[in-house]
Amino acid sequence: MGSNYLRLLSYTKQLSFYANHGNHEQALALFLHMQASLALALDAHVFSLVLKSCTAIRRPLLGTAIHAHATKSSLLSNPFVACALVDMYGKSMSVPLARKLFDEIPQRTVVAWNTMLSLYTHSNMLPDALRLFEAMDVPPNTSSFNPIIAGLLDDGFKAISFYRKMQQCGLKPNLITLLALLPASVGVAALDLIKQIHGFAMRNDLGCHPQLSSGLVEAYGRCGCLNYAHNVFDKMHERDVVAWSSLISAHALHGEARTALNIFQQMALCKVQPDEITFIGVLKACSYVGLADEALYYFSRMQRDYGLQASSDHYSCLVDALSRAGRLHEAYEIIREMPVRVTAKAWGALLGACRNYGELELAEIAGKALFDIEPENAANYVLLGKMYASVGRHEEAQRLRMEMKERRVQAVPGSSWVVYQD
Repeated sequence: MGSNYLRLLSYTKQLSFYANHGNHEQALALFLHMQASLALALDAHVFSLVLKSCTAIRRPLLGTAIHAHATKSSLLSNPFVACALVDMYGKSMSVPLARKLFDEIPQRTVVAWNTMLSLYTHSNMLPDALRLFEAMDVPPNTSSFNPIIAGLLDDGFKAISFYRKMQQCGLKPNLITLLALLPASVGVAALDLIKQIHGFAMRNDLGCHPQLSSGLVEAYGRCGCLNYAHNVFDKMHERDVVAWSSLISAHALHGEARTALNIFQQMALCKVQPDEITFIGVLKACSYVGLADEALYYFSRMQRDYGLQASSDHYSCLVDALSRAGRLHEAYEIIREMPVRVTAKAWGALLGACRNYGELELAEIAGKALFDIEPENAANYVLLGKMYASVGRHEEAQRLRMEMKERRVQAVPGSSWVVYQD
Protein backbone atom coordinates (compact mmCIF):
# COMPACT_ATOMS: atom_id res chain seq x y z
CA MET A 1 0.00 0.00 0.00
CA GLY A 2 2.80 2.40 0.98
CA SER A 3 4.70 1.62 -2.20
CA ASN A 4 1.63 2.35 -4.32
CA TYR A 5 1.07 5.64 -2.52
CA LEU A 6 4.65 6.75 -3.16
CA ARG A 7 4.28 5.79 -6.82
CA LEU A 8 1.04 7.82 -6.97
CA LEU A 9 2.83 10.87 -5.57
CA SER A 10 5.66 10.45 -8.05
CA TYR A 11 3.30 9.99 -11.00
CA THR A 12 1.17 12.97 -9.93
CA LYS A 13 4.24 15.20 -9.77
CA GLN A 14 5.27 14.09 -13.26
CA LEU A 15 1.73 14.53 -14.58
CA SER A 16 1.64 18.05 -13.17
CA PHE A 17 4.90 18.87 -14.94
CA TYR A 18 3.61 17.56 -18.28
CA ALA A 19 0.24 19.33 -18.06
CA ASN A 20 1.71 22.66 -16.94
CA HIS A 21 4.47 22.69 -19.57
CA GLY A 22 2.34 21.88 -22.61
CA ASN A 23 3.35 18.22 -22.91
CA HIS A 24 -0.26 17.13 -23.11
CA GLU A 25 0.18 13.92 -25.10
CA GLN A 26 2.65 12.67 -22.49
CA ALA A 27 0.27 13.73 -19.73
CA LEU A 28 -2.59 11.69 -21.18
CA ALA A 29 -0.36 8.67 -21.78
CA LEU A 30 0.85 8.84 -18.18
CA PHE A 31 -2.72 9.13 -16.89
CA LEU A 32 -3.76 5.96 -18.75
CA HIS A 33 -0.71 4.17 -17.34
CA MET A 34 -1.63 5.33 -13.82
CA GLN A 35 -5.17 4.01 -14.22
CA ALA A 36 -3.92 0.60 -15.35
CA SER A 37 -1.03 0.13 -12.92
CA LEU A 38 -2.09 1.65 -9.60
CA ALA A 39 -4.43 -0.02 -7.17
CA LEU A 40 -5.14 3.30 -5.42
CA ALA A 41 -8.00 5.60 -6.41
CA LEU A 42 -6.87 8.73 -8.26
CA ASP A 43 -7.57 12.01 -6.51
CA ALA A 44 -9.19 15.27 -7.65
CA HIS A 45 -5.85 16.90 -8.46
CA VAL A 46 -5.04 14.18 -10.99
CA PHE A 47 -8.44 14.54 -12.69
CA SER A 48 -8.17 18.33 -12.94
CA LEU A 49 -4.72 18.02 -14.53
CA VAL A 50 -5.73 15.44 -17.11
CA LEU A 51 -8.87 17.40 -18.00
CA LYS A 52 -6.63 20.41 -18.64
CA SER A 53 -4.66 18.33 -21.15
CA CYS A 54 -7.86 16.99 -22.76
CA THR A 55 -8.99 20.59 -23.28
CA ALA A 56 -5.64 21.77 -24.64
CA ILE A 57 -5.41 19.14 -27.40
CA ARG A 58 -9.16 18.73 -27.98
CA ARG A 59 -9.84 15.19 -26.72
CA PRO A 60 -13.58 15.42 -25.95
CA LEU A 61 -14.19 11.65 -25.96
CA LEU A 62 -11.52 11.05 -23.35
CA GLY A 63 -12.82 14.08 -21.48
CA THR A 64 -16.35 12.66 -21.29
CA ALA A 65 -14.93 9.31 -20.13
CA ILE A 66 -13.06 11.12 -17.37
CA HIS A 67 -16.29 12.95 -16.52
CA ALA A 68 -18.03 9.59 -16.02
CA HIS A 69 -15.11 8.32 -13.91
CA ALA A 70 -15.16 11.50 -11.79
CA THR A 71 -18.91 11.10 -11.27
CA LYS A 72 -18.47 7.52 -10.04
CA SER A 73 -15.70 8.69 -7.73
CA SER A 74 -17.95 11.45 -6.30
CA LEU A 75 -15.50 14.15 -7.36
CA LEU A 76 -17.92 16.57 -9.07
CA SER A 77 -18.28 18.47 -5.80
CA ASN A 78 -14.57 19.27 -5.97
CA PRO A 79 -14.31 22.85 -7.35
CA PHE A 80 -11.15 22.16 -9.37
CA VAL A 81 -12.61 19.11 -11.11
CA ALA A 82 -15.92 20.89 -11.74
CA CYS A 83 -14.21 23.94 -13.27
CA ALA A 84 -11.94 21.77 -15.42
CA LEU A 85 -14.97 19.88 -16.74
CA VAL A 86 -16.90 23.07 -17.54
CA ASP A 87 -13.86 24.43 -19.36
CA MET A 88 -13.36 21.17 -21.28
CA TYR A 89 -16.99 21.01 -22.45
CA GLY A 90 -17.03 24.67 -23.44
CA LYS A 91 -13.81 24.59 -25.45
CA SER A 92 -13.95 21.06 -26.87
CA MET A 93 -17.67 20.47 -27.38
CA SER A 94 -20.19 23.27 -26.90
CA VAL A 95 -20.88 26.20 -24.61
CA PRO A 96 -24.52 25.11 -23.94
CA LEU A 97 -23.22 21.73 -22.68
CA ALA A 98 -20.77 23.56 -20.46
CA ARG A 99 -23.59 25.73 -19.11
CA LYS A 100 -25.70 22.64 -18.40
CA LEU A 101 -22.85 21.15 -16.37
CA PHE A 102 -22.23 24.50 -14.66
CA ASP A 103 -25.87 24.63 -13.55
CA GLU A 104 -25.50 21.17 -12.04
CA ILE A 105 -22.54 22.08 -9.80
CA PRO A 106 -23.87 21.97 -6.22
CA GLN A 107 -21.63 24.66 -4.70
CA ARG A 108 -20.35 27.07 -7.34
CA THR A 109 -17.22 28.96 -6.33
CA VAL A 110 -16.17 32.24 -7.92
CA VAL A 111 -13.69 30.21 -10.01
CA ALA A 112 -16.58 28.25 -11.55
CA TRP A 113 -18.45 31.46 -12.35
CA ASN A 114 -15.33 32.96 -13.89
CA THR A 115 -14.77 29.88 -16.03
CA MET A 116 -18.27 30.13 -17.46
CA LEU A 117 -17.94 33.89 -17.99
CA SER A 118 -14.72 33.34 -19.96
CA LEU A 119 -16.34 30.67 -22.13
CA TYR A 120 -19.17 33.04 -23.03
CA THR A 121 -16.90 35.95 -23.94
CA HIS A 122 -14.45 33.78 -25.90
CA SER A 123 -17.42 32.47 -27.89
CA ASN A 124 -18.66 36.03 -28.62
CA MET A 125 -21.71 35.46 -26.43
CA LEU A 126 -21.36 38.72 -24.54
CA PRO A 127 -25.07 39.21 -23.67
CA ASP A 128 -25.05 35.76 -22.01
CA ALA A 129 -21.90 36.70 -20.12
CA LEU A 130 -23.46 39.92 -18.85
CA ARG A 131 -26.62 38.11 -17.72
CA LEU A 132 -24.52 35.48 -15.95
CA PHE A 133 -22.45 38.17 -14.26
CA GLU A 134 -25.60 39.83 -12.90
CA ALA A 135 -26.80 36.44 -11.62
CA MET A 136 -23.64 35.71 -9.61
CA ASP A 137 -24.48 34.57 -6.09
CA VAL A 138 -20.90 34.96 -4.83
CA PRO A 139 -18.86 38.19 -4.67
CA PRO A 140 -17.02 38.72 -7.99
CA ASN A 141 -13.26 39.14 -8.08
CA THR A 142 -10.98 40.82 -10.61
CA SER A 143 -11.02 37.70 -12.81
CA SER A 144 -14.82 37.98 -13.02
CA PHE A 145 -14.54 41.42 -14.63
CA ASN A 146 -11.59 40.72 -16.95
CA PRO A 147 -13.32 38.61 -19.64
CA ILE A 148 -16.20 41.08 -19.94
CA ILE A 149 -13.86 44.09 -20.22
CA ALA A 150 -12.04 42.20 -23.00
CA GLY A 151 -15.36 41.25 -24.62
CA LEU A 152 -16.43 44.91 -24.72
CA LEU A 153 -13.38 45.86 -26.80
CA ASP A 154 -15.53 47.08 -29.72
CA ASP A 155 -17.29 49.56 -27.41
CA GLY A 156 -14.54 51.28 -25.50
CA PHE A 157 -16.90 53.44 -23.46
CA LYS A 158 -18.75 50.39 -22.12
CA ALA A 159 -15.48 48.60 -21.39
CA ILE A 160 -14.24 51.59 -19.39
CA SER A 161 -17.60 51.86 -17.61
CA PHE A 162 -17.37 48.19 -16.61
CA TYR A 163 -13.85 48.80 -15.34
CA ARG A 164 -15.15 51.67 -13.20
CA LYS A 165 -17.75 49.26 -11.81
CA MET A 166 -14.91 46.92 -10.85
CA GLN A 167 -13.18 49.76 -9.01
CA GLN A 168 -16.39 50.59 -7.16
CA CYS A 169 -16.34 47.00 -5.85
CA GLY A 170 -12.99 47.77 -4.26
CA LEU A 171 -11.10 45.50 -6.65
CA LYS A 172 -7.68 46.28 -8.12
CA PRO A 173 -6.75 45.48 -11.74
CA ASN A 174 -4.17 42.86 -12.56
CA LEU A 175 -2.04 42.40 -15.67
CA ILE A 176 -4.91 40.75 -17.58
CA THR A 177 -7.17 43.71 -16.73
CA LEU A 178 -4.63 46.19 -18.04
CA LEU A 179 -4.06 44.23 -21.26
CA ALA A 180 -7.83 44.17 -21.88
CA LEU A 181 -8.40 47.80 -20.91
CA LEU A 182 -5.57 49.31 -22.93
CA PRO A 183 -7.01 48.73 -26.45
CA ALA A 184 -10.43 49.88 -25.23
CA SER A 185 -8.83 53.13 -24.03
CA VAL A 186 -7.09 53.60 -27.38
CA GLY A 187 -10.39 53.10 -29.22
CA VAL A 188 -11.93 56.15 -27.53
CA ALA A 189 -8.70 58.16 -27.25
CA ALA A 190 -8.88 58.08 -23.43
CA LEU A 191 -5.34 59.39 -22.94
CA ASP A 192 -5.79 60.03 -19.21
CA LEU A 193 -6.78 56.40 -18.65
CA ILE A 194 -3.79 55.21 -20.70
CA LYS A 195 -1.57 57.25 -18.41
CA GLN A 196 -3.32 55.75 -15.37
CA ILE A 197 -2.69 52.25 -16.71
CA HIS A 198 0.96 53.14 -17.28
CA GLY A 199 1.31 54.60 -13.78
CA PHE A 200 -0.40 51.64 -12.12
CA ALA A 201 1.86 49.26 -14.00
CA MET A 202 4.98 51.11 -12.87
CA ARG A 203 3.86 51.23 -9.23
CA ASN A 204 3.03 47.53 -9.18
CA ASP A 205 6.11 46.14 -10.96
CA LEU A 206 4.20 45.39 -14.16
CA GLY A 207 5.95 48.00 -16.29
CA CYS A 208 8.54 45.52 -17.55
CA HIS A 209 5.99 43.10 -18.98
CA PRO A 210 6.76 43.02 -22.76
CA GLN A 211 3.15 42.69 -23.96
CA LEU A 212 1.95 45.58 -21.79
CA SER A 213 4.92 47.75 -22.75
CA SER A 214 4.31 47.12 -26.45
CA GLY A 215 0.64 47.94 -25.92
CA LEU A 216 1.58 51.23 -24.25
CA VAL A 217 3.88 52.12 -27.15
CA GLU A 218 0.98 51.55 -29.56
CA ALA A 219 -1.53 53.36 -27.31
CA TYR A 220 0.59 56.48 -26.90
CA GLY A 221 1.44 56.41 -30.58
CA ARG A 222 -2.19 56.26 -31.67
CA CYS A 223 -3.00 59.19 -29.39
CA GLY A 224 -0.19 61.24 -30.94
CA CYS A 225 2.06 61.15 -27.86
CA LEU A 226 5.16 59.98 -29.68
CA ASN A 227 7.53 61.17 -26.95
CA TYR A 228 5.69 58.99 -24.41
CA ALA A 229 5.78 56.08 -26.86
CA HIS A 230 9.55 56.45 -27.21
CA ASN A 231 9.96 56.78 -23.45
CA VAL A 232 8.23 53.42 -22.88
CA PHE A 233 10.11 51.80 -25.76
CA ASP A 234 13.53 53.05 -24.56
CA LYS A 235 12.94 51.61 -21.07
CA MET A 236 12.06 48.14 -22.32
CA HIS A 237 14.67 45.54 -21.39
CA GLU A 238 13.75 43.25 -24.28
CA ARG A 239 12.31 44.79 -27.43
CA ASP A 240 10.62 42.11 -29.46
CA VAL A 241 9.10 42.40 -32.93
CA VAL A 242 5.79 43.61 -31.47
CA ALA A 243 7.47 46.54 -29.71
CA TRP A 244 9.43 47.59 -32.82
CA SER A 245 6.34 47.22 -35.02
CA SER A 246 4.27 49.33 -32.62
CA LEU A 247 6.80 52.16 -32.73
CA ILE A 248 7.05 52.02 -36.53
CA SER A 249 3.26 52.13 -36.84
CA ALA A 250 3.04 55.05 -34.41
CA HIS A 251 5.26 57.21 -36.61
CA ALA A 252 3.61 55.96 -39.79
CA LEU A 253 0.19 56.95 -38.46
CA HIS A 254 1.31 60.53 -37.97
CA GLY A 255 3.00 60.92 -41.35
CA GLU A 256 6.59 60.63 -40.09
CA ALA A 257 7.61 58.22 -42.81
CA ARG A 258 11.36 58.81 -42.69
CA THR A 259 11.46 58.28 -38.94
CA ALA A 260 9.42 55.08 -39.29
CA LEU A 261 11.82 53.78 -41.95
CA ASN A 262 14.83 54.70 -39.83
CA ILE A 263 13.36 52.72 -36.94
CA PHE A 264 12.97 49.77 -39.28
CA GLN A 265 16.68 50.04 -40.12
CA GLN A 266 17.55 50.12 -36.40
CA MET A 267 15.41 47.04 -35.92
CA ALA A 268 17.39 45.22 -38.59
CA LEU A 269 20.68 46.25 -36.94
CA CYS A 270 19.40 44.81 -33.66
CA LYS A 271 18.85 41.45 -35.43
CA VAL A 272 15.10 41.45 -34.73
CA GLN A 273 13.26 39.58 -37.47
CA PRO A 274 10.33 41.61 -38.84
CA ASP A 275 6.95 39.96 -39.43
CA GLU A 276 3.92 40.72 -41.57
CA ILE A 277 2.64 43.36 -39.12
CA THR A 278 5.98 45.16 -39.22
CA PHE A 279 5.77 45.53 -42.99
CA ILE A 280 2.20 46.80 -42.85
CA GLY A 281 3.57 49.64 -40.69
CA VAL A 282 6.47 50.23 -43.07
CA LEU A 283 4.24 50.24 -46.15
CA LYS A 284 1.69 52.52 -44.48
CA ALA A 285 4.50 54.93 -43.68
CA CYS A 286 5.35 54.99 -47.38
CA SER A 287 1.74 55.26 -48.52
CA TYR A 288 0.74 58.15 -46.23
CA VAL A 289 3.30 60.45 -47.86
CA GLY A 290 3.39 58.89 -51.33
CA LEU A 291 6.85 57.29 -51.21
CA ALA A 292 6.12 54.99 -54.12
CA ASP A 293 9.66 53.79 -54.89
CA GLU A 294 10.33 53.07 -51.23
CA ALA A 295 7.06 51.14 -50.97
CA LEU A 296 8.02 48.99 -53.97
CA TYR A 297 11.48 48.42 -52.45
CA TYR A 298 10.19 47.27 -49.06
CA PHE A 299 7.39 45.22 -50.61
CA SER A 300 10.00 43.35 -52.64
CA ARG A 301 12.30 42.91 -49.63
CA MET A 302 9.50 41.52 -47.52
CA GLN A 303 9.10 38.59 -49.88
CA ARG A 304 12.65 38.21 -51.16
CA ASP A 305 14.73 38.76 -48.01
CA TYR A 306 12.34 37.62 -45.30
CA GLY A 307 10.21 35.02 -47.07
CA LEU A 308 6.94 36.62 -45.96
CA GLN A 309 3.74 36.23 -47.96
CA ALA A 310 2.05 39.48 -48.97
CA SER A 311 -1.56 39.76 -47.81
CA SER A 312 -4.42 41.90 -49.09
CA ASP A 313 -3.42 44.58 -46.57
CA HIS A 314 0.15 44.73 -47.89
CA TYR A 315 -1.07 45.05 -51.46
CA SER A 316 -3.58 47.74 -50.43
CA CYS A 317 -0.78 49.80 -48.86
CA LEU A 318 1.33 49.42 -52.02
CA VAL A 319 -1.59 50.48 -54.22
CA ASP A 320 -2.20 53.46 -51.94
CA ALA A 321 1.46 54.56 -52.11
CA LEU A 322 1.52 54.37 -55.92
CA SER A 323 -1.85 56.09 -56.20
CA ARG A 324 -0.91 58.99 -53.95
CA ALA A 325 2.25 59.49 -56.02
CA GLY A 326 0.11 59.77 -59.17
CA ARG A 327 1.28 56.45 -60.60
CA LEU A 328 -2.29 55.34 -61.14
CA HIS A 329 -1.76 52.88 -63.97
CA GLU A 330 1.00 51.12 -62.03
CA ALA A 331 -1.40 50.87 -59.10
CA TYR A 332 -4.08 49.43 -61.35
CA GLU A 333 -1.66 46.84 -62.72
CA ILE A 334 -0.80 45.80 -59.15
CA ILE A 335 -4.52 45.29 -58.50
CA ARG A 336 -4.98 43.28 -61.69
CA GLU A 337 -2.07 40.98 -60.87
CA MET A 338 -2.76 40.50 -57.15
CA PRO A 339 -2.67 36.77 -56.26
CA VAL A 340 -4.90 37.44 -53.23
CA ARG A 341 -8.40 38.82 -52.91
CA VAL A 342 -8.67 42.49 -53.91
CA THR A 343 -10.31 44.41 -51.08
CA ALA A 344 -12.25 47.65 -50.92
CA LYS A 345 -9.15 49.31 -49.43
CA ALA A 346 -7.17 48.83 -52.63
CA TRP A 347 -9.95 49.95 -54.98
CA GLY A 348 -10.83 52.83 -52.63
CA ALA A 349 -7.24 54.08 -52.62
CA LEU A 350 -7.23 54.05 -56.42
CA LEU A 351 -10.62 55.76 -56.69
CA GLY A 352 -9.64 58.54 -54.27
CA ALA A 353 -6.41 59.20 -56.13
CA CYS A 354 -8.21 59.19 -59.49
CA ARG A 355 -10.35 62.06 -58.26
CA ASN A 356 -7.27 64.01 -57.15
CA TYR A 357 -5.55 63.49 -60.50
CA GLY A 358 -8.66 63.72 -62.72
CA GLU A 359 -8.33 60.17 -64.09
CA LEU A 360 -11.96 59.35 -64.95
CA GLU A 361 -11.40 56.16 -66.93
CA LEU A 362 -9.69 54.32 -64.09
CA ALA A 363 -12.13 55.89 -61.63
CA GLU A 364 -15.01 54.20 -63.46
CA ILE A 365 -13.28 50.83 -63.23
CA ALA A 366 -12.55 51.29 -59.52
CA GLY A 367 -16.05 52.61 -58.82
CA LYS A 368 -17.78 49.66 -60.47
CA ALA A 369 -15.58 47.22 -58.53
CA LEU A 370 -16.45 48.99 -55.29
CA PHE A 371 -20.18 48.90 -56.07
CA ASP A 372 -19.89 45.10 -56.16
CA ILE A 373 -17.68 44.75 -53.07
CA GLU A 374 -19.49 47.23 -50.80
CA PRO A 375 -22.77 48.23 -52.46
CA GLU A 376 -23.99 49.95 -49.28
CA ASN A 377 -21.12 52.48 -49.14
CA ALA A 378 -22.54 55.78 -50.37
CA ALA A 379 -19.12 57.48 -50.51
CA ASN A 380 -18.12 55.53 -53.62
CA TYR A 381 -21.23 56.63 -55.54
CA VAL A 382 -20.85 60.23 -54.40
CA LEU A 383 -17.17 60.40 -55.32
CA LEU A 384 -17.64 59.00 -58.82
CA GLY A 385 -20.76 61.15 -59.30
CA LYS A 386 -18.80 64.29 -58.49
CA MET A 387 -16.15 63.33 -61.02
CA TYR A 388 -18.83 62.92 -63.70
CA ALA A 389 -20.33 66.30 -62.80
CA SER A 390 -16.92 68.03 -62.86
CA VAL A 391 -16.45 67.14 -66.54
CA GLY A 392 -20.02 67.93 -67.53
CA ARG A 393 -21.30 64.34 -67.70
CA HIS A 394 -24.42 65.14 -65.71
CA GLU A 395 -26.48 62.26 -67.10
CA GLU A 396 -24.04 59.71 -65.64
CA ALA A 397 -24.04 61.60 -62.34
CA GLN A 398 -27.84 61.51 -62.29
CA ARG A 399 -27.79 57.80 -63.13
CA LEU A 400 -25.60 57.11 -60.10
CA ARG A 401 -27.99 59.06 -57.88
CA MET A 402 -30.87 56.98 -59.20
CA GLU A 403 -28.90 53.78 -58.64
CA MET A 404 -28.27 54.83 -55.04
CA LYS A 405 -31.98 55.43 -54.59
CA GLU A 406 -32.92 52.06 -56.09
CA ARG A 407 -30.42 50.27 -53.82
CA ARG A 408 -31.58 52.39 -50.87
CA VAL A 409 -28.05 53.60 -50.25
CA GLN A 410 -27.98 56.72 -48.10
CA ALA A 411 -25.10 59.06 -47.46
CA VAL A 412 -24.28 59.17 -43.76
CA PRO A 413 -23.74 62.71 -42.39
CA GLY A 414 -20.30 63.44 -41.03
CA SER A 415 -19.90 63.34 -37.26
CA SER A 416 -17.29 63.71 -34.56
CA TRP A 417 -17.08 63.27 -30.80
CA VAL A 418 -15.13 64.64 -27.87
CA VAL A 419 -14.23 62.84 -24.65
CA TYR A 420 -14.79 65.06 -21.60
CA GLN A 421 -12.71 64.27 -18.54
CA ASP A 422 -14.03 65.39 -15.13
